[in-house]
Amino acid sequence: PFIKLRGKNQDMKTLYIIRHAKSSWDNPDLSDFERPLNSRGKKNAPRMAKRLKEKRIVPDVMLTSPAERALATCQEFARVLNFDENKIKTDRRLYHADEDQILTVIRELKDSPRDSEEVVMLFGHNPGLTEFVNSLLKEELENIPTCGIVAASLNIDRWKDTRFGCGELKFFDYPKRSED
Repeated sequence: PFIKLRGKNQDMKTLYIIRHAKSSWDNPDLSDFERPLNSRGKKNAPRMAKRLKEKRIVPDVMLTSPAERALATCQEFARVLNFDENKIKTDRRLYHADEDQILTVIRELKDSPRDSEEVVMLFGHNPGLTEFVNSLLKEELENIPTCGIVAASLNIDRWKDTRFGCGELKFFDYPKRSED
């Protein structure tokens, strides 16, 4: 069980930045926005979500690009983590967003009056996600692979205080890192 300390500067926010799972290029008639997950993506999304479940990670908010591959990845994580799919939030600005746009979306997250929304999962696209993570955490990740998960502790009390450099890497996981 997790113990949560209360008090000044002890309420940290946790952000899970997740790149959509592998998508299909099979249908040339589909727009980039409409591309679905391919078979590997459909296999990796529940596998990676299960790794979070094994760590007892429970999201308060799931926020995603509305592009088919990102939304489908988010929905698969929601299913495995027992998160109500009707509570998934989509934001068009996350579709191929750059690091500054992602930061803007994070800063606009509403803080719960009960201060319970501490864990947010954000699903999106590269190269913006990798650039965002490197700026947020002062890291040098070369690439977040498809269905990769970056877990970050943010040294902030309110989402609107999110700024580049305020985070610390908790872990970085991706499908090929270790096979189940």
